Amino acid sequence: MMNVEFANPAYFWLLLLVPAAAGWYWYRLMHLHAKFQVSTFTALSSVKPGWRVRCRHLLFALRMLALIFIIIALARPQRSMSSQNISVEGIDIILANDISGSMLAEDFRPNRLEAAKDVATRFINGRPNDRIGLVVFSGESFTQCPLTTDHSVLINLYGEIKSGMVDDGTALGDGLATAVSRLKESKAVSKVIILLTDGINNMGAIDPVTAAEIASLYGIRIYTIGIGTIGTAPYPFETPFGIQYQNVEVKIDEALLQKISSMTNGKYFRAVNKRKLESIYQEIDKMEKSKIDVTEFRRKKEEFFPFVLIALVMLGVEIVLRHTVFKTIP
Repeated sequence: MMNVEFANPAYFWLLLLVPAAAGWYWYRLMHLHAKFQVSTFTALSSVKPGWRVRCRHLLFALRMLALIFIIIALARPQRSMSSQNISVEGIDIILANDISGSMLAEDFRPNRLEAAKDVATRFINGRPNDRIGLVVFSGESFTQCPLTTDHSVLINLYGEIKSGMVDDGTALGDGLATAVSRLKESKAVSKVIILLTDGINNMGAIDPVTAAEIASLYGIRIYTIGIGTIGTAPYPFETPFGIQYQNVEVKIDEALLQKISSMTNGKYFRAVNKRKLESIYQEIDKMEKSKIDVTEFRRKKEEFFPFVLIALVMLGVEIVLRHTVFKTIP
């Protein structure tokens, strides 16, 4: 359904100028012409006024019509082209990604880190109305990208992360605390951390449970994902003879990840392959969208230009006629 609205309706008060101008025009017509007296109009009775005389008010009418169209244009008519329901912009999400050396294990293709980046990128593209940021951690943590709606920049920065950017290890508490610090001042309707790791907390100055308690105080919900197959996974080792693979036991502190999530009304997931990881992100996507109000959005199109164009055409015609067909001798 299309409706016409005016952004500046107060300009319609200027339409009062039209009757005022018409009154002044009539006054001048009646009082500002020369007068003379004659005894009879008999000699003039056979004289018929020409078409120029009959159309002499056309110039004034064109000028008034141009004024009316200019006033309409100033009122800024807008047409609501369509309406649709969209999720309100109100979710801030921090992706906290483990980049420790164990993320290079190849139980996911090509490895855990690259698989996680690929799935998370699709998740980002599916949430255009949210602010999303990226925190990475191994032996220490840092913010790779602060909260932003410029998802192209975020995705480029996500693509640049790699294992070995900082000292190796798994500082879960530090990574979680960095993510919390990025969300604690947020005014968003919903604040979420998605923490992905494949290891056990073995480094860092902050206890993960303490970081989760702080997150809970700020109303931040944490979803934790343990990434890695059950049992052992092939891991590439550098040797003098090139890359050699060795099966390494997969150790994930699931009890800790479950506790972190439950403390913040989140949820723990275990991803044993890439397909499962994709379904986890899809589930998180659905859960968060269900918690956000829906509003009606109207896309408006400005419609003032045709009125400006018509006004200019009328003024142009009035000027041409005034200096040609209706030209007067001073």
